[in-house]
Amino acid sequence: MALRCGIVGLPNVGKSTLFNCVSSGKAQAANFPFCTIEPNLGSTQVPDPRLEQLASLVHPGRIVPATVDFVDIAGLVKGASKGEGLGNQFLANIRETDAILHILRCFDDPDVVHVDGSVDPLRDKEIIETELQLRDLETVESRIAKVQKQAVTGGDKQAAKLAALLVRYRDTLSRGQNARTVALITQDEERMARELFLLTNKPVLYVFNVDEKSALAGNAYTEKVAAVLEKENEPYLVVAGRIESEIAELESFEERQMFLEAMGLEESGVSRLVRAAYDLLDLETYFTAGPMEVKAWTYRKGTKAPQAAGLIHSDFEHGFIRAEVIKFNDYMRYGSETACREAGKMAVEGKNYVVQDGDIMHFLFSR
Repeated sequence: MALRCGIVGLPNVGKSTLFNCVSSGKAQAANFPFCTIEPNLGSTQVPDPRLEQLASLVHPGRIVPATVDFVDIAGLVKGASKGEGLGNQFLANIRETDAILHILRCFDDPDVVHVDGSVDPLRDKEIIETELQLRDLETVESRIAKVQKQAVTGGDKQAAKLAALLVRYRDTLSRGQNARTVALITQDEERMARELFLLTNKPVLYVFNVDEKSALAGNAYTEKVAAVLEKENEPYLVVAGRIESEIAELESFEERQMFLEAMGLEESGVSRLVRAAYDLLDLETYFTAGPMEVKAWTYRKGTKAPQAAGLIHSDFEHGFIRAEVIKFNDYMRYGSETACREAGKMAVEGKNYVVQDGDIMHFLFSR
């Protein structure tokens, strides 16, 4: 499963610049509003040094990292839900994403115009959230009447449950609160909520786009927004878009490391962003390793062995018999699957085994 993130923000906050840094796509980034007029699609590899370490022992034909997909849409502006600007036209493109990256401008630059005339990330945050809430409210209200009718005239119990959930969402959104603040009580409600694809129901990672001198410690803008987000228990990350652009232009790993060291940074903002997105969704990685390939597989924390096998192929899940599991540290210590087996470091696990981050797995199944 590839993680899919939608990128939102006002025009000229650095959305397309960051998109180009974190993906293989090349979005237009220019100093005028609405330079992005079509959704941009791209992907990037998930940085994981364990892949290379495994490959150094297995010597596979290829290495296949996990990936993250990104969708960058036109900047939203105040009134987007009523047709202002271009961003509202493309909100449908991020409905089915797993998470949202909300880019906030936290730098001063007279050469980069701000659509509202001044830099104020808290105001910008409120504008974007309001527009997303209004779009969700429109979605919810368009469903309520139809679902309530099905519940009353058709005696549909599922429709009655959905209608009750929709009313809770409507009331919450009408108060200017995000849909994700609605407490979901049952698994049935969680399923219905997922199927509604509400924008403000998605987890959000706030990305503070700063200037070069603020890359390490942030600045007054980031401190102001961080104080609010910490009260709201929302995650955030500081990234210097221009630095990331320069890193993205460097061809070799060695050149990038030298550049980071010169800037006083331990790793790129892109690597931190991808990892933060994984943490946001409780994602982890298991590996398959053999002579053909060493491959990373992304799963949600708490996934059991049959469902993890199903990520490779549905037949693996349906015909699951057992999983042979080696812990990453054991594999690195003993150097091969055979050596791990002989040392008693290969565990045989059944259907109730909860996969752990870094597991190296081999699945047995019946056709």
